[in-house]
Amino acid sequence: MFEANDPNSIQLTADGQLRHFLTTEGLPRELLIEILDTADSFVDMGEQQVKKVPLLRGKTVANLFFENSTRTLSTFELAAKRLSADVLNLNINTSSTKKGETLKDTLMTLQAMHSDMFVVRHADSGAAHFIAQHVTPNVAVINAGDGRHAHPTQAMLDMLTIRRHKGDFAPLKVAIVGDILHSRVARSQIHALRTLGVDEIRVIAPKTLLPRHIEALGVKVYTEMASGLRDVDVIMMLRLQKERMQSALLPSEAEFYKLYGLNRDKLAYAKPDAVVMHPGPINRGVEIESEVADGPRSLILDQVTNGIAVRMAVMSKAMSGQLSQRAATDNESREA
Repeated sequence: MFEANDPNSIQLTADGQLRHFLTTEGLPRELLIEILDTADSFVDMGEQQVKKVPLLRGKTVANLFFENSTRTLSTFELAAKRLSADVLNLNINTSSTKKGETLKDTLMTLQAMHSDMFVVRHADSGAAHFIAQHVTPNVAVINAGDGRHAHPTQAMLDMLTIRRHKGDFAPLKVAIVGDILHSRVARSQIHALRTLGVDEIRVIAPKTLLPRHIEALGVKVYTEMASGLRDVDVIMMLRLQKERMQSALLPSEAEFYKLYGLNRDKLAYAKPDAVVMHPGPINRGVEIESEVADGPRSLILDQVTNGIAVRMAVMSKAMSGQLSQRAATDNESREA
């Protein structure tokens, strides 16, 4: 487990631009809105004949995945290529760290290849922050998920999906349902939703899947679906993260589905125009029934499309911030 102190001390430049993207926690509302606005301009690019812009032309993006995730890796790769970057995908699980090389050694090797950006996914909380502390000044770091800590680009693609379908965040009641305890997505969603000013954030889960003191994040806690979903505008389902469970926290998947799986009957508790989201991959018949997942109120495929746009936006803004930081450093050196 890595130490993750105040991330904004390194993820923002002196003038408030994005330098690294490690967490949504503590970022100013204006910056989150800028990311959403930039992403909005990229959403329809997939339908264009030429699906590229030159914003990262000549730059090299290294995807450093210490933990497997086909969906996240593929969207980051596609986002980088649509920005015209050169892309290097490294599955660290099968590389030199297995031979005894330290994380710092791996970083030094990659930096010697003159990479400009690291997209990092790691099973340990705080890993992306650790890497951002140890990279050279000309490398930007994007957190693609670290332990139970944060998954900021997933949260931002969720925010973009909500905004494109619901408009203003202020009047919304949002429910996050499922394995809150092990979910880095839930934490990033909560921080982003609070910053963007939603009316009410609810978490719904059995007591065994709720973190201690979760109320301190500014959420209302429910342990049953009927009251938790009543009159909500957005339902964000979460995957049961069985790989992170250290003990038997549930009697069975069937029992979980009976009480917390989203089906048509439970969806009826929400507002008639409530939308349904899920970060994927979906466990059908465990967290959600197929009729709801594939139904007219599901935004799950929209989330995938918006994920590419958001990751393009974050990459372009982080690279812009990195160049701004480098220019400021160069000016200080000349003046000295």
